Amino acid sequence: MSNMKRRRIVVISGVLLIIALILHALNAPFWKNTILMTATIVAGYSIAIHAVQSLRMKVFSIELLVTIAVVGAFMIGEYVESAAVTFLFVFGAYLEARTLEKTRSSLKTLMDMAPEEATVLEKGQRKTVPVEKLAEGDVIVAQSGGKLAIDGTIISGQGSINESAITGESLPVNKSVGDHVYSGTFLDTGYVEVKADKVGDDTTFAKLIELVEEAQETKAKTQKFLERFARLYTPGILVLSIIVFLITRNIDMTLTFLVIACPGALVISAPVSLVAGIGNGAKQGALLKGGEVMENLAKIDVFVFDKTGTLTKGQPEVTSIKTFGMEIEDVLKLAAEAEIMSEHHLGRAIVQEAEKRRIKLTHAPVDFAVEKGKGLHAAINDQHVVIGNRQLMAQHHITVDERVEKYAQEEEQKGSTAIFVSVHHHIAGVISIADQIRDEAFETIEQLKAAGIKKTVMLTGDHTHTAEQVARQVGVDCVMANMLPEDKVAHIKQLRATGHRVAMVGDGINDAPAIAFSDVGIAMGAVGTDVAMETADVVLMADQLKKIPYAYRLAQATVRNMKQNMFLSVGTVGLLLVGVLLGHVFLASGMLIHELSVLIVILNAIRLVRYQPKITPFSKQLNDNEPLYAA
Repeated sequence: MSNMKRRRIVVISGVLLIIALILHALNAPFWKNTILMTATIVAGYSIAIHAVQSLRMKVFSIELLVTIAVVGAFMIGEYVESAAVTFLFVFGAYLEARTLEKTRSSLKTLMDMAPEEATVLEKGQRKTVPVEKLAEGDVIVAQSGGKLAIDGTIISGQGSINESAITGESLPVNKSVGDHVYSGTFLDTGYVEVKADKVGDDTTFAKLIELVEEAQETKAKTQKFLERFARLYTPGILVLSIIVFLITRNIDMTLTFLVIACPGALVISAPVSLVAGIGNGAKQGALLKGGEVMENLAKIDVFVFDKTGTLTKGQPEVTSIKTFGMEIEDVLKLAAEAEIMSEHHLGRAIVQEAEKRRIKLTHAPVDFAVEKGKGLHAAINDQHVVIGNRQLMAQHHITVDERVEKYAQEEEQKGSTAIFVSVHHHIAGVISIADQIRDEAFETIEQLKAAGIKKTVMLTGDHTHTAEQVARQVGVDCVMANMLPEDKVAHIKQLRATGHRVAMVGDGINDAPAIAFSDVGIAMGAVGTDVAMETADVVLMADQLKKIPYAYRLAQATVRNMKQNMFLSVGTVGLLLVGVLLGHVFLASGMLIHELSVLIVILNAIRLVRYQPKITPFSKQLNDNEPLYAA
């Protein structure tokens, strides 16, 4: 039944009850009873139909209890009770459906952001077309205030783009030629021409909406238990009602017992909380894929992190340059001109540093050759340049004297990679490159500990010294280095075997095996990564560590909210049933209290829609003198 139809039934039966009240005041019993019977039929018809449909499927529903009680009240002439009970039941059902709509508001907001049309640039001419007619390779134009309808790459222009629909971050991001953009985002200021890479249902935005819908439909273990409980509970109450009648011979008490025992609030206690919690997370860029994931995340006591691209930025940067007999700009210029043809990430870091310093690269490398795993050599403007590690220097008979070696070792102890630059067979400089730690890494670890996490672990394939340097700076408890993917899996299995509940945080691709073997797999910065969105339990749409403690706190709050609702529901029914048996609670008043408990459960769940966790500091940052241990 649609919510609009429910509302009409509630309004009609409510108006009929008011008319009956007026007729009672006018002392017109015949017309009062006629109106009350009409109100009962109007509100009770849909309840009875649902009860019959459930019986055909051999299911004893809550509606069956209400239907039996209402028919009984109708037969003994308790028209006020029958009309009041049916009105309160349909009103409660309307409130429940209305609230589920409200708690799905995050999804509706996302869907409302979906663009309906786009401006395509074709042979120099612009034309507006519906989004369903867009194709890969189309060039889309967007100006200030415009909405992007595709995933693609900027080929012309620049602008400030609001990606809150995808990442949950309200601050715009400046993007220019070569940068990737996503469907559903807004161009705050600027002008861009974007070549479409993905359109329609293949876009990140479309998949996000689909995943949120699926997540809100996926049931938690608690919810599944409650539904099984309700199916057994209903026939149990029918048997108890018969026993109550056989003992008391009081039909009014028996009917009241039937209605009051309806577990309406209990059945909705889990789903309304889960829908609200999942919606909140999606709005903040943290997609928890279903109720079971929400429950599992709330139980986690160990967080395991990959290093590269998770605790670090995953983008090596030049941290320092030390020269021996040459100017820094000259050494960097020669190194960048040699590395311009290299595809190695360390070589790209050198070129990017030269560009950052606005050094013009004027000479192309000649006789360029890469020594795999060691470095490269080339001729730059008639100068023989060798760039790489110690092995490459030794291979070319280049002497690394004590002073250079001492400096290189100091840099390596700081966690950097030392790159030697030789010009004409003499060391001209050492370029230090490091994968920088994320700004929010330490704060994230601190917040997780404040939230109750017992242990944080870092697993990495890097060498021990670099791993320990990063671990000290971010504050993780344990670190293990030189690990292959299968070693990470084995360590997670070991943690789980000792009784820990483990969450693995990685990039969603390289760490896929470890993520799969953890209790909860979390994919970092998964915007546009289809594999991550499909395989991880929790997908962080923004490349931000701070979303992890947010998701963890949200899961805790959601599970806590479910428990509060269940306690309230069971407590209310228990107290009312005691009141019925003692003769202090009657049908209409009991039903009113019962429906009020449903309303309270709903209002309690709605709090999750605006939930914001409060994080308190937990620990201090480790320094270089404090010990770290492997676990």
